[in-house]
Amino acid sequence: MKQREQESSKLWGGRFKEKTSSLVEQFTQSLDHDRRLYAQDIAGSKAHAAMLGRQGVLTAEEAGVIISGLEQIRMEIESGIFVWSPELEDVHMNIEKRLTEIVGPVGQKLHTGRSRNDQVALDFRLFVRESLLLWQKEIKVLVQAILGQAQKNREAILPGYTHLQPAQPVSLAQHLLAYAQMLKRDHERAEDALKRVSVSPLGAAALAGTTYPLDPGTVAGELGLEKVFANSMDAVSDRDFALEGLFVSSLIMTHLSRLSEEIIIWSNPGFGFILLPDAYSTGSSIMPQKKNPDVAELVRGKTGSVFGRLVSLLTTMKALPLTYNRDMQEDKGPYFEAHDTVVSSLRVMSGMVEAMEFDKKAMVKALKKGFLNATEMADYLTSRGMPFRQAHHVTGEAVAFAEKKGVGLEDLALEDLKSFSDLVDKDIYDVLDYGQAVKRRNTPGGTGPESVSVQMAGISSWLNESA
Repeated sequence: MKQREQESSKLWGGRFKEKTSSLVEQFTQSLDHDRRLYAQDIAGSKAHAAMLGRQGVLTAEEAGVIISGLEQIRMEIESGIFVWSPELEDVHMNIEKRLTEIVGPVGQKLHTGRSRNDQVALDFRLFVRESLLLWQKEIKVLVQAILGQAQKNREAILPGYTHLQPAQPVSLAQHLLAYAQMLKRDHERAEDALKRVSVSPLGAAALAGTTYPLDPGTVAGELGLEKVFANSMDAVSDRDFALEGLFVSSLIMTHLSRLSEEIIIWSNPGFGFILLPDAYSTGSSIMPQKKNPDVAELVRGKTGSVFGRLVSLLTTMKALPLTYNRDMQEDKGPYFEAHDTVVSSLRVMSGMVEAMEFDKKAMVKALKKGFLNATEMADYLTSRGMPFRQAHHVTGEAVAFAEKKGVGLEDLALEDLKSFSDLVDKDIYDVLDYGQAVKRRNTPGGTGPESVSVQMAGISSWLNESA
């Protein structure tokens, strides 16, 4: 009889006669992860109770008592006095059990018309929605920091690279704004994902719907969700909304990792373009001179873990038959971990980017290595009637000649330059000037100052829009 009483203490235990193995209890409990959903669970339960009262499934008094009890539980959890019980498996059972202790048997009526299947789907959707909104907020903070650096360094030029080899001179502001554009698209992807995340599954019950006269629409509206489920089986059995969030998180981290890689390279004394702030660097335990870009390296490293979370959930979901399967308990851990990584990475990158300083002299020095004005000479010859392919070849010969002499194209005597083509005149030196090379490229999206000003204005205008 004692065993029967122990097992019936579980809210689903009426059908069972034997006590659950302690190993099974530990293996199957999800409280370690899903207790993080307490706020979403309580919000969903309050909305559900209010709807049950409006629909006459509960009396107005019963609904009020339940809502009051749930609010007390929220305060207990946030004050740290709530006692979590792993034996109750998850956040839902812990809250419902405590609710019944507070308000009595009426607390057992809260679960009318719903299942843990649609309950957890709702909680998780609410969390994913909140996480996407937070990512959007933090993205804008980082983009603002990038824009600030672009505005402060709008006159600076440096080598642009392809294949990590010097290619053409570019505006530092334009280089930075490229990352602003990437992050802006991440913000847009999050916005688009929100359309599919903001769907309430509550009312789908276990899988087939319910016989109670529920009103899922008002629950969705109260919780800030835009739509309600169209198919009860789909509502409880898919996690594509979480997968889409993880995909967005992976792209955010991809772009942060690329920016981190640039910071790591540029802070190397061989480049010396960036002066890393002390607050975002570390030293060596043995080499006193070292100033390591550990923050950027960790962001780059953590990107792999976020990718892994996406693959983990894809793998979990890939072969599940309809509808709910316990495998789906493994959905929240990966998402929570990815969420935490994205938020901390965005925040630390914002601080680091804002505090960075650029060594413009080192950038100018680097411009003179690698013949970054070779394209200017080829374009110069083309503008005077020489076919581009021929101009490309002639310029290549001039580069080889200058390289052998250990000078830049701009350092060659006019006679030397004219030896490669009679089309060359003294005005070529204006063309070979690195600053002029940048200034001439004012086509839309280009690196010229007029184009960069338009790009900065566009980012500034976007930042001022509501998220």
